[in-house]
Amino acid sequence: MAEDRVRSASRTWLSISVLGIAAFTMVSTEFAPIGLMTQMAVDLGEAQATIGLTVTLYAWFGALSGLLAPTLVGRVPRKALLIGLMLVIAASNAIALLSLSLEALFLARFVGSVAHGVFWATVAAFAMDIAPPHRTGLATSIVFGGISVATVMGVPAVNMAGQVMGWRGAFGALGLLGLLTAVSMVVTLPNLTTSASGREATLADAISERTLRPIYAITALIGAVHFAAYTFAEPFIAALPGIVPNAVPIFLFAFGAAGLLGSVLGAWLIDRFLHEVILCALTAMGLALILMGTSSTALGLAGVGACLVVWGAAISMLFATLQTWILKAAGPLATPAAAVHTAVLNTAIGIGAMAGSVLLDRWGTFTVMLGAGIGAMLTLGLALIPQGRRRQTI
Repeated sequence: MAEDRVRSASRTWLSISVLGIAAFTMVSTEFAPIGLMTQMAVDLGEAQATIGLTVTLYAWFGALSGLLAPTLVGRVPRKALLIGLMLVIAASNAIALLSLSLEALFLARFVGSVAHGVFWATVAAFAMDIAPPHRTGLATSIVFGGISVATVMGVPAVNMAGQVMGWRGAFGALGLLGLLTAVSMVVTLPNLTTSASGREATLADAISERTLRPIYAITALIGAVHFAAYTFAEPFIAALPGIVPNAVPIFLFAFGAAGLLGSVLGAWLIDRFLHEVILCALTAMGLALILMGTSSTALGLAGVGACLVVWGAAISMLFATLQTWILKAAGPLATPAAAVHTAVLNTAIGIGAMAGSVLLDRWGTFTVMLGAGIGAMLTLGLALIPQGRRRQTI
């Protein structure tokens, strides 16, 4: 009997780990053009800014597609849905591999964005459903740890693959990874029936639920603030006094590695101190960004590196915590609430990147960091009130 329980628990956490790998594949696909931008621009005869639109539009189409999740979950078994989404991602990367024009590339990215939005609106709820009740925070942290690993390894690995095989070969490798992940999901994921409450709940219910609106607002602000700064982290680091070009990837790696550490730390704290994690992580992120925007010269390279580590750990904890918060607060509205939450976040990513671009053009990279830091502290104010009511939803 005990042996059966151990076997069942092992299978559960193996399934959740596979979902984390799926998350890694999704995020690596989303941001692949960032690591391949120069090659893609030269090969397709387009400006880098135009290739960059494939990331922005991917996020926005993903926001719209995420709203389809409640309908699909009500009609398609969730295991089959997640496997199908991974196959769509594999197909998207295959289309990108074969793209001979910008139009074909946009088609590939559109196909991937449709799967992307539905995936993020579905996967965390699935992980929470199969995890032990007292370990739902750990389950979502493992899934969202795929984001951190993609930040550490995904984009650099895609860039390396592009150097060896060309940008088309890099997309081909991502397509193969998506296919292998789909096969792993067939073997490991349990079959879960669709609950009646999931079918009855609608997007309108999730949008009109007052207790969820502050979570949507906080998510939008955090997403916009983070991506306003993160989109231009590379030029900010490259502009630091005394920096050498070969050191830039090291700083980016430190940021991503800290994100992975933040996911692990958050996994042990979310289930007991969810609201406190949000407040502390927001404070740390805001202070780190403000220091980088105002005192980079005084901090020196080591100080800026420390701020990047704090920022990376904080944002990773925030994304995992926000997803856990919305699912716990939503109750029977979990699926449509997750869909709205995903749409809000993806929309905020595009808006934040555009806002950061405006700041960069007018005042430079250091102002981008300062502006994002101020935005984080303003978001902290929203997260602080009203605490009493919000604790009840947690």
